[in-house]
Amino acid sequence: MFRIMPSLVFMTALIVVVCPAQNRNDLLAIPEVSKDQVICFALYTTQDNVLKLTAQFYPLDAYKSRTTQLEVNQGGKWLPIAQSDIIEDGWTATFRVEKWDMAKDIEYRVVYDKDAIYTGMIRHNPVEKEQIVVAAFTGNSIYPGHGGDIPKTDIVENIKKIKPDLLFFSGDQVYDHTHHYAYWLNFGRDFGEIIRNIPTVTIPDDHDIGQGNLWGEEGRKSNTAAGHDGGYFMPVEYVQQVHRAQTSHLPDPYDPTPVQRGISVYYTDLTIGQVSFAIIEDRKFKTGPEGVVPQMGPRPDHINNPDYDRRAIDIPEARLLGPRQIKFLREWGTDWHDCNMKAVLSQTIFCGGAHVHGKIGGRLLADMDSNGWPQSGRDRALAEFRRCFAIHIAGDQHLATIFHHGINDWEDACYSFCVPSIANLYLRWWDPLEPGQNRLPGAPEYTGRHFDGFGNKLTCFAVANPSREPNGGSKLTTRAAGFGIVRFDTKTRKIILECWPRNVDVTDPSAHQYPGWPYTLDQTDNYGRKPIAALPMFRIKSPANPVIQIVDEGFDEIVYTIRIKGNTFRPKVFHKGYYTIHVGEGSSRKTLTGIPSISIDDKQVLEVEL
Repeated sequence: MFRIMPSLVFMTALIVVVCPAQNRNDLLAIPEVSKDQVICFALYTTQDNVLKLTAQFYPLDAYKSRTTQLEVNQGGKWLPIAQSDIIEDGWTATFRVEKWDMAKDIEYRVVYDKDAIYTGMIRHNPVEKEQIVVAAFTGNSIYPGHGGDIPKTDIVENIKKIKPDLLFFSGDQVYDHTHHYAYWLNFGRDFGEIIRNIPTVTIPDDHDIGQGNLWGEEGRKSNTAAGHDGGYFMPVEYVQQVHRAQTSHLPDPYDPTPVQRGISVYYTDLTIGQVSFAIIEDRKFKTGPEGVVPQMGPRPDHINNPDYDRRAIDIPEARLLGPRQIKFLREWGTDWHDCNMKAVLSQTIFCGGAHVHGKIGGRLLADMDSNGWPQSGRDRALAEFRRCFAIHIAGDQHLATIFHHGINDWEDACYSFCVPSIANLYLRWWDPLEPGQNRLPGAPEYTGRHFDGFGNKLTCFAVANPSREPNGGSKLTTRAAGFGIVRFDTKTRKIILECWPRNVDVTDPSAHQYPGWPYTLDQTDNYGRKPIAALPMFRIKSPANPVIQIVDEGFDEIVYTIRIKGNTFRPKVFHKGYYTIHVGEGSSRKTLTGIPSISIDDKQVLEVEL
């Protein structure tokens, strides 16, 4: 038996796909399961000795109980440690357990009314590992025309072989605008087998919360499902159901204060091994373009007028991340407790990362749905990323890319890795009209230095474009679907980016990644700004790898903070003047003030003992 969802039109950012009623109803049907199978899947994270776990249930209409229990295996005995109410609006139960032992692998089970038992493993925090591996995904269409009917078993089997330390689903886990719950159960059936045993970050994007694009404007009400006027179109209860399902298992928010109309926030941080991840909300505080920027194309967010002024659309009052998240990033960037490396996880990258949208010939000059706009907000965000040498990992564009971003000059900020879609609904291409400048020897013409449609500087190193057949063909091999792998070597401080197509075996020597991958960069490449001066070489008598923070006294501004590799470090600086240097952490921190900048060629050494 199935619950059949009513047929409707499925709207995307640029196109409308009408699925045949029978097929679509089948895809969004909720199966009638027996009582022992009512727990569909569970997601979890651990942070600061707190376990957060969300259990996702099938409808419980036939049963009276609305409570569930979390148990752990201790010495062969199952002991209850927490109980949770099941919220009927979305059928979720969230557990929060303090004083969690993060040094052990602990088997857990969620138990409902003694009949349903769902088991998994809470992994210990792998602080002993020198390489932390993240598997990253985006864009999970289930519709046949997009390759969504192809089973996801190839991804699941590859993830089992790769054995990542973290799963990251960056958005559009659900591609239906009114039936998140039914689609989310489908997602759980596809990926629950790996999610149950691996810490997982899922963050909702525009389609998850039921609209074509999202400019959240701090929770205000949007008047259209397209969302151009800013705000949320679906009822608050719908949005909150999505947030409960996808984000209630994340570590506690940095600042839990809701935005307008009581809509929750989830931006936070998570440490896995010796890598700290900032999880941010690209869209929640962003300004909508309608009524703010004159319409210069077929839609308020698409610019096709060749006479537009890039600088004029950088509206001073337009926000991107907003002050709350910038404050969070500033504080997170200076906190190096228990970590050697940092990364930012979010929905989409901070540039216009595609030229052709939807179909061959669908060229746009600029797309304000991208985080290339507003430019000033984009620059503020990237400035915070680079202050702590963080790489940016995201999705949303349906197009895998590696860019090195620039704020004032080429490559002066961080790298970004946009991962490919699981099943690619809406095709995009990186297809610049002019060859890139400063390309690597033998690199394709589309790589190198470019401006996006907003005048932002970006250097392209790799792209996985779809086929140029009409609509890119009907199968995954022509639609550039796949997933990303990021390997953080916390000893060498190298970051290795991998981009795998669907339906390959990653352990097969004949299997190839998309052209341009794998790509390796150094942690310090994420602050690529060219120095004009330096400070003395610091030789630090202390345990290895102390934290160093550089403060420009003239601007009263933190330049950057990093946990150095070893015991010597030569700080680069970008103004001639005097600097304050903080060395170490906690009670052993030492501060030196009034340190003058010197020539890069000067070989001065300054010894510091902690």
